Amino acid sequence: MSVETGSPRDLLERHPETAYFWGRVVGDGDVSTDCVTVRTADETAARRLAAIAGAECVDHRIREREYAHDTAITRQEDVYTVQVLGSLGDRASASLGLPLDDGPGGYRLDVFDDHRRQLLRGLLEGCGTVCFKSSSDSVGVSFVHDRRRLLERVKGLLADLPVDAPAGSISETSSGGHWFGLDDGAVPEVGPWLYEGSEGSGLFSPPRRRKLRRSLDRAENVQVEG
Repeated sequence: MSVETGSPRDLLERHPETAYFWGRVVGDGDVSTDCVTVRTADETAARRLAAIAGAECVDHRIREREYAHDTAITRQEDVYTVQVLGSLGDRASASLGLPLDDGPGGYRLDVFDDHRRQLLRGLLEGCGTVCFKSSSDSVGVSFVHDRRRLLERVKGLLADLPVDAPAGSISETSSGGHWFGLDDGAVPEVGPWLYEGSEGSGLFSPPRRRKLRRSLDRAENVQVEG
């Protein structure tokens, strides 16, 4: 994996790597007074996150997880965890408005406006889903999270993209969380835009990018054949 961008000296710097890192933390992680935790199902992405954060190790476990839209369905998945110990959590809460422990969060993610692509890519990989819809031969992209406030901020970020990214309203999941989806017609433009330039930086999850690309190719091929 080639990486063309240098690592930031401080995780709160405005930098492509920090934007991606905090997108992943916000999407699937925790912030406490003495630790920042980020989780991923992909070892390659976990190693990259650890390198950005200067973490010494990556913990690997297998967990059983409820499907966000139907709690009657569970699945086993690999979970790679990266932790940064120390005062970073307090600083991130103050600087970025991230919820500390179980407190409220303001999510001042606009500090990464110059690196919105990397931030949204991290958010998509942290709390997003990608699926091929055989009923409509299209690709669905949605964001799922326990905190409605975060999803409101994600919708705001998507609304300001240079490509059209209309999205549906935020709804509740059967597990008590919240979700919204991009309009299917927007995914063929938004998806490639999010991963543009990712090969050179290494700031992406290979399985997630591969799934999105294959789903888009499948939808395009079906439409051409039809």
